Amino acid sequence: MSTIAVYPGTFDPITNGHTDLVERASKLFEKVIVAVAASPKKRPALSHELRISLAKEVLGHLTNVEVVGFDNLLTEFTRSVSGKVVIRGLRAVSDFEYEFQLANMNRAIAPDVESIFLTPSEKHSYISSTLVREIASLNGDFGQFVNPEVKRVLQEHYQTI
Repeated sequence: MSTIAVYPGTFDPITNGHTDLVERASKLFEKVIVAVAASPKKRPALSHELRISLAKEVLGHLTNVEVVGFDNLLTEFTRSVSGKVVIRGLRAVSDFEYEFQLANMNRAIAPDVESIFLTPSEKHSYISSTLVREIASLNGDFGQFVNPEVKRVLQEHYQTI
């Protein structure tokens, strides 16, 4: 039986921590779908299309990974792609309470979809998209946390606003 896993997120921007999780998930599942959420309520810095494009570029070396956008309920999206697993990343204990609540809500809505949690490697455990955006917006050096193309795009984005 092939298992399709969905790794959802806003990816605003995609970081080396995200990439680390996707690379490890790609070894566990036959197919991983990186689902880039539109998330207009979060007011992302980068457009949905640009976040999808960056994720495709950063993850293009992984042959069993597909990047797609979505703008509906995660459980509906997961079922629409025949996904059986939702992958969520946990950086710190503080992430657990929210992720646990989310996993239980998803289970109540879609009992046939299982949630699993992966932790990033230690060298990526403190990286978050929020911190990367803040450093970029203040013209700091954030290149060690993202792919070079993501760095270029963020620098350009914050120079124009």
